[in-house]
Amino acid sequence: MTPMTRSLVSGTADPGTAAIAGVPGVFDAALAGRCQRLVRADGVVLPLATQRWQDDADGDDSWMVDRCAGPTLDLGCGPGRLVVALADRGVPALGVDVSVQAVQRCLERGAAVLHRDAFERLPGEGRWEHVVLADGNIGIGGDPVGLLRRCRALLAEAGTVVVELEPGAGLWQGAAHLEGTAESAYLAAPDDTTETVMASAWFPWAVLGPDEVDDVAAESGLVVAERAASGARFFAVLSLI
Repeated sequence: MTPMTRSLVSGTADPGTAAIAGVPGVFDAALAGRCQRLVRADGVVLPLATQRWQDDADGDDSWMVDRCAGPTLDLGCGPGRLVVALADRGVPALGVDVSVQAVQRCLERGAAVLHRDAFERLPGEGRWEHVVLADGNIGIGGDPVGLLRRCRALLAEAGTVVVELEPGAGLWQGAAHLEGTAESAYLAAPDDTTETVMASAWFPWAVLGPDEVDDVAAESGLVVAERAASGARFFAVLSLI
């Protein structure tokens, strides 16, 4: 575990002191299987679909992939399953992620990827046909309106944002951290064999659900063009106004 992700033990962190900027690499522990849930400052716990991130794109992912017919940017791409799925269809795709582990795994599976923050300068700004925000990545930076405005700037004139939403949720913004279990030998006495709850640093995050996506899209200069549930997941396509 990186120094950043092992720096706090559950119960010792204060969400009121969370940094405004994101924490690069905070999801590395989740990719390594050491954190399994995201805990919001209001106490709501959201499970992380870490196995899905690692796997190949599945049937539910096809809803997003089917709506990307041209050059596509996947922000917060993780290990790159959607980038690979798009490339397999002949669709030019580029993943972007701040996690070193995510980038390494993208490269291992042959996915085109940049180790970069979504708000940094990216190739082809204003020329992408689609931007994908899957797996809760609408939460990046803790400001869905700001993130969607960023996506809007990345898009070509007729481009779309394909976004995954949290079923049953409205709009929540605040601090969150990741939690999971680690072998107690990592922190506790050598003869202690119990598991210990571990927590990452607090970071800004957001959750957006179907009930609030229209208002958030409108404030971002976008409109909901399509929405659908697939299995237990919910998606929407946002178009430029």
